[in-house]
Amino acid sequence: MDGIGMDSSSLRKALAAEVDDVIAREERLDTVAQQTAAIDTLIGLAQERIRVFDVNLSHTGWNSSARADALSLFLRVTRNGRLDIIVHDTSWIEASCPRLMMLLRRYGHAMTIYKTGPGARGAMDPLVIVDGQHFLHRYHIQQPRATLAIGMPQAARPLVTRFEEIWATGEPGLAPTVLGL
Repeated sequence: MDGIGMDSSSLRKALAAEVDDVIAREERLDTVAQQTAAIDTLIGLAQERIRVFDVNLSHTGWNSSARADALSLFLRVTRNGRLDIIVHDTSWIEASCPRLMMLLRRYGHAMTIYKTGPGARGAMDPLVIVDGQHFLHRYHIQQPRATLAIGMPQAARPLVTRFEEIWATGEPGLAPTVLGL
């Protein structure tokens, strides 16, 4: 090291210390822009696992360079970290989200993108759940209102269960490699 950067162990410890200082809170969000910022906050809190359910990820900043950098940092420094994404339709990710596709190629061992199965196609309430205690829950894809909760594992528990039910329907979505002739 040249004295300027941190090795991944030191960085992981520094990030964990920041997360330990989090004050539990819940707030209502009324705009998609607030939700986009909230997702970035949640990713910054992640220590173990990020779970995402959405229709197609097209509305809340999933292709921004800052988001890709934050997810890359999480996957790089978090031992056994997981990023699990399930969407109804993967076509937007394939066509318009090269940063997320690059992350899938680089961190395919720690990241999965599934497509919902028939049993979950009616679900229309996007979720981002971090470590089973922080979450963003948008009540319905057609409405911009959502709840952001930080440090609230009891409130997150039913949403974790909901995510697991949606995940159980999952079908192969996107693979980390492109197969072809």
